[in-house]
Amino acid sequence: MVRFNQHYRKLQSSYLFSDIARRIEAFESRNPGRSIIRLGIGDVTRPLPPACISAFHSAIDEMGSEKHFRGYGPEQGYGFLREAIARNDYQALGAEVSADEIFVSDGAKCDTGNFQELLPADVRVAVPDPVYPVYVDTNVMAGRTGRFVDGRYEGLVYLASTRENDYVPAPPDEGVDVIYLCFPNNPTGATATRGQLAEWVEYAHRRKALILFDAAYEAFIRDPEIPHSIYEIEGAREVAVEFRSFSKTAGFTGTRCAFTVVPKSLVVTDDSGQAHSLHALWTRRHTTKFNGVAYPVQRAAEAVYSEEGKQQVRALTDDYLRNAELIRTVMTRLGFHSVGGENSPYIWVQVGGDSWDFFDRMLGEAAVVCTPGSGFGPCGGGYIRISAFNRYERVVEAMERIEAMVR
Repeated sequence: MVRFNQHYRKLQSSYLFSDIARRIEAFESRNPGRSIIRLGIGDVTRPLPPACISAFHSAIDEMGSEKHFRGYGPEQGYGFLREAIARNDYQALGAEVSADEIFVSDGAKCDTGNFQELLPADVRVAVPDPVYPVYVDTNVMAGRTGRFVDGRYEGLVYLASTRENDYVPAPPDEGVDVIYLCFPNNPTGATATRGQLAEWVEYAHRRKALILFDAAYEAFIRDPEIPHSIYEIEGAREVAVEFRSFSKTAGFTGTRCAFTVVPKSLVVTDDSGQAHSLHALWTRRHTTKFNGVAYPVQRAAEAVYSEEGKQQVRALTDDYLRNAELIRTVMTRLGFHSVGGENSPYIWVQVGGDSWDFFDRMLGEAAVVCTPGSGFGPCGGGYIRISAFNRYERVVEAMERIEAMVR
């Protein structure tokens, strides 16, 4: 009889957004024809930028030509895209990242989950609370946790992100081996200052720890004082891996393109204490298990860095930030403490009471979907996350419905 990985039994019965989908389906069956406004899951709603569409079409035409047809490409990504990323996203900021340290993939979610394969089962892992569920669940699957007790897994170190610390946790007093950080944060929308990131880099050096830094939402940063990359911090190349995505930057959620940066200066040790290149290890894993992102998709991603593409992406993210500003303004006017929405597409709203109860109330009375904060961890209890990913007109209508509900 074939046995399965017993660590899967520790996972909660379903993924957070699967629970939300089931509740929406039940509401729709009871209320046929009622218009639902979805401000829950972080999926974009606007079309791809025209520059990307044009590049996509051109690349498709190439694939129809015997002269320009391409088969398997380099697993790490084509040089034209990796060079554009290095030049625009890092070197332009003064961050030392070269093209051959960039690995193009089909999603930051995939890479943040896959990266833990390089680590032994006994590493001590720290995650924020509230937390993007993938960081936790993939480590549960890998056997790095104990039981699920009172909303948390035994064996993980949880970094409380609360109103008292402005939702940016400080390094723990205890030693950990791996730290997941996400800024601008999902779900809270909070951002970390240069000084706060420097504290984490210093901690990682002192404790010989590895930072897995998720920067999927950096395109929404408008404050010039907030770093876009952890590599803007001195010493980060020796202790940090960075994940990024074109999904929220340019609307590639249905197109699938992202990348991970693994500096060549980052080393890890084996059981004997001998140093090994983490870049070389990830190269081996990536080229073994991944066949690369489609050529037309990579050409479309390259167009993000054209002059037209930069302007169009800026306009796209500005539109979502306009939505976010409206959401935060209304929720604040209604008396709710809110954070995020200024350099992030997410607004984290303190509603008090049970967050699933508030979710059900919003859905049932206003037909508006949010995300209950408790689904991101115990520190999310009493909060909801509202996403700015929708058309402005629909966001206006949603806020009118919520205001009527609260009033």
